[in-house]
Amino acid sequence: MSTLPPRYPLILNPKAKSEKGRRALKFIMAHATRFTIYATRSREEAIDLARQFAEEGEELVIAAGGDGTLNAVVEGLAGSSTALGVFPTGTMNVFAREMGIPYDKLENAMKVIDEGHSEEVDLFAMNGAPFVQMAGIGFDAQVIEETTWESKKRLGPLAYLLAATRVIRGKPPTLKVTCSDGRELEGIALLIGNGSLYGGQFPLFKNANNSDNLLDVVVFKESGYQFVKDSLTGLVKGGIDPHSHGDSVEYVQAAGLKVTCEEEVPVEVDGELWGRSSECDFLPTGKTLRVFAPREPKARLRYALLKILSPWRD
Repeated sequence: MSTLPPRYPLILNPKAKSEKGRRALKFIMAHATRFTIYATRSREEAIDLARQFAEEGEELVIAAGGDGTLNAVVEGLAGSSTALGVFPTGTMNVFAREMGIPYDKLENAMKVIDEGHSEEVDLFAMNGAPFVQMAGIGFDAQVIEETTWESKKRLGPLAYLLAATRVIRGKPPTLKVTCSDGRELEGIALLIGNGSLYGGQFPLFKNANNSDNLLDVVVFKESGYQFVKDSLTGLVKGGIDPHSHGDSVEYVQAAGLKVTCEEEVPVEVDGELWGRSSECDFLPTGKTLRVFAPREPKARLRYALLKILSPWRD
């Protein structure tokens, strides 16, 4: 008698109405005997379900959705021994790309899980909210804040670009940054990376390694044209220069940091709007997250991404 493959809890975002979402649902239903499917009604429910599965000692929980669904499941699994499996069905799927998880066909993402290889990833938190990939304060969070679900459904990633053209005209307040080792910086926008990728396939944080217990922090000091120039230069050159300590952008690594502002500013974690705050603490949780990922070294995958960008690099 043959042994049946294990059945895994699968937390699904049922709101994905795109063609990619429909294909994902078709795949999941075609392989329904491999999963116990939970279609969530809210982010809070996804967190609670993941936490419940972890408390019950499940070996693996699969998150099927975009970066928002993934972040909710991560929050529920934080601090547990339950591993994360990823079915990337969202618009960006940044963390899946970081880990080298195939995002074109769910058959290939399922093969990664069946192969059984996993990696330990650092788990940081912003004001207690866990994240695995990146966070942002100021500009990029405001872009997310002003990008509606309807526009993302209709335009995809272009919706963020249209929102950015509106946000860039504003005059942002000053952010004060204090690193855990006492270094102090100021700027108008921050991007904080645990992994190397930002916004999809772009390796922005050149020195980032999601298992080194460090955050990579890019501080933008000028708004308007200079901010656009610094951002685009970093993206097309395969990352912000880690030696950037100039007048308009600075790159540092830190085990933790505190960000304060005289007014509340928008904050995002793992590509999802967290809210607004005048004080943000980025701290290690002291825990790691076990993630099913391909055996191929991530460095090769990052090299492949850099090859995509090579025609635009110096």
